Amino acid sequence: MKTATPQMARAINDRLALDLLLEHGTLTAPQLRALTGLSRPTVSDLIERLRVNGLIAVVGESGEDRRGPNARVYGIVADRAHVAGVDIRRDTVNVTVADITGRTVGSAARPLETARPLETGRSLDAARSLKTADPLETAGPLETAGPAGAGRPAGAGQSVEPGRSGEPGDDLVTIIAGTVAEAAGHRSLHAVVVGAPGMVNPHSGELATDNGVPGWRPNLLQALCHRIDAPVTLENEVNLAAVAEHRIGSARGRKDFVLLWLDDGVGAAVTLDGKLRRGASGGAGEVGTLGLRGGSFCDLVSTGFIGGLDRDSLAARIAEGAFASVAVLDPGLVVLGGETGRSGGDALAALVGERLAVLSPVPTQVRPSTVEGNAILHGALLTALSIAHRDVFGEVPA
Repeated sequence: MKTATPQMARAINDRLALDLLLEHGTLTAPQLRALTGLSRPTVSDLIERLRVNGLIAVVGESGEDRRGPNARVYGIVADRAHVAGVDIRRDTVNVTVADITGRTVGSAARPLETARPLETGRSLDAARSLKTADPLETAGPLETAGPAGAGRPAGAGQSVEPGRSGEPGDDLVTIIAGTVAEAAGHRSLHAVVVGAPGMVNPHSGELATDNGVPGWRPNLLQALCHRIDAPVTLENEVNLAAVAEHRIGSARGRKDFVLLWLDDGVGAAVTLDGKLRRGASGGAGEVGTLGLRGGSFCDLVSTGFIGGLDRDSLAARIAEGAFASVAVLDPGLVVLGGETGRSGGDALAALVGERLAVLSPVPTQVRPSTVEGNAILHGALLTALSIAHRDVFGEVPA
């Protein structure tokens, strides 16, 4: 058994206190003692340490007397860092910016040019997923704090009118960087996480295949990193939706689950032992091309092909596709996301569960997505916040 050094113990206690403040918003010293089980001197020391480091501040007083250290109410210094989540669809770029507590402080959206036709298959058909949504449609743990300022974060890039660059894809870089800058206003950003359709190479961080987004080109992530003055991470959109589902949706509290994304495009995201699993080449969850009776899984259940289909028939098709993941992974839970999963609700989930039980001896719950608003944007923002918390608050010692 590894014995914690005093330095490690302080790091663990500090991060515990910060996580509790993120969860509860504000706390007094007595409340921190009750929640952590730490002694009065230990809590006093960590409060002073966090205050001196500019991570927390006194935000008010509580109690009848409203005097003394026990009456002070502490909260995290919200503007210590800001992050951005980006959702790139085939026709729109949506951006939301939040402070380090997760409170939304800015948002923006810009249209893209008409997309080109796509072939069938998740790496391409996933690009058809996700219809345009209001970037402020982020109900849940994120609160809107009003419009962002009119300025730009340092290094976000100069505004360039689309069509004036001779390099293919540069217009898309300009649009993304400009939308991020608009949402951020005068705030500098600590991390930016971008969600897009397609397979992301886990080694290069770039898109491994064409995704049908107009203007996308190889090494677009690298170009974005030169235009945005913050670390930029690219992630598959369905994986980000799974992050949101795990943190604030139907998979909350579960270590293992599969998110089945049912929309204009079809795909899946795999979470095992509490971690998102991308696969050796980033292709985990590429179920859209799965061959089933009657055609590919994508062609059988994507929104463009299910018009007029009764609910029982739709449930049978979904269950047949879900069975592949259940048989191999035994996740115990399948979440139905995307437009079809959310609109189908509990009724569709129950039917899929019944059909799946006939196909597989492995017990598996089926639930509809419960993430409000744009699940991909939620997931991008939550991922960016995790990066900021790790960097600013410190890693949780193993």
